Amino acid sequence: MTVNIENVEAFVYVIHCGSFNKAAEALYLSQPSVTARIQSLERDLDCRLFDRQGKTVRITEEGKRFLPYAQQLLLTYQKGKLHVNRKRSLPEEIKIGCTVTVSNYVVPELLPRLAHLFPNTHYKFVTGTTDEIVGKVLNKEVDIGFVRGVNHPNLHSVKFYEDPISLYVYEGHPFIELERLSVAQIAQQPIVFFECGALDWLRVHRIFENLDHPPNIRIQTDNSEMAKKLVLGKAGISFLPGLSVKQEVAAGRLVPIRVPGTDGIALQTYVISNPGEHGQFLSEIIAVGKLLYVQ
Repeated sequence: MTVNIENVEAFVYVIHCGSFNKAAEALYLSQPSVTARIQSLERDLDCRLFDRQGKTVRITEEGKRFLPYAQQLLLTYQKGKLHVNRKRSLPEEIKIGCTVTVSNYVVPELLPRLAHLFPNTHYKFVTGTTDEIVGKVLNKEVDIGFVRGVNHPNLHSVKFYEDPISLYVYEGHPFIELERLSVAQIAQQPIVFFECGALDWLRVHRIFENLDHPPNIRIQTDNSEMAKKLVLGKAGISFLPGLSVKQEVAAGRLVPIRVPGTDGIALQTYVISNPGEHGQFLSEIIAVGKLLYVQ
């Protein structure tokens, strides 16, 4: 049996995008073309990959079993294609895209290590949201990206760091002396809420959902540095990722407070690239990350 790689690609894209229509847009195809490719693949495999109920599409059990093999087939093909056409020498410049959090707290620790490993390489950094960095990697505007958790069929993705989220209060705050702290007590305090849109932040919201009154969120910001400085200025308390407050905690200016129901909440940072490209740099980045950040 011969399987058409374009049919496999259509299958993976439908799952990734959530619909035939969105997959068609991503592949620059018409929806009937995507449907035809899926039907051809189903004939080759002699099974149904999707249940179609009106506009709703659900993957079947057979489709779920085939998915990891489809992803591996697509990845192997892309790696082989890039390997055939890859440049024979390391580039003199590496362009790296990253979120603001990574640029503030990871790059200053990571770059000196990379500069030591690759002394003849120059680095160019650009910042943006996860979606913006994903787009830049796909369009080859940057070589490597540091982003929040992402699952894209055309990208190679490896977890770089898991940054635990905790409640932090300023030096001298009354919570520091308490042996037990309730969610209701936290909710009454002025809260500086650092909102970054990641799914784990929904878990922070959920710890307050059984209260009679909503938490006293005085300030909302998507900038962790701003949130941290507001807490240092005693404008409120805040749930923050550990890397952003590492120095302040070491100096005793901020104090972490254990909160029931928040164990395991963390920001996930991944390194992404086009498959088969910059393998040596990626390997070293992951290795350096393991040295810098004990998981």
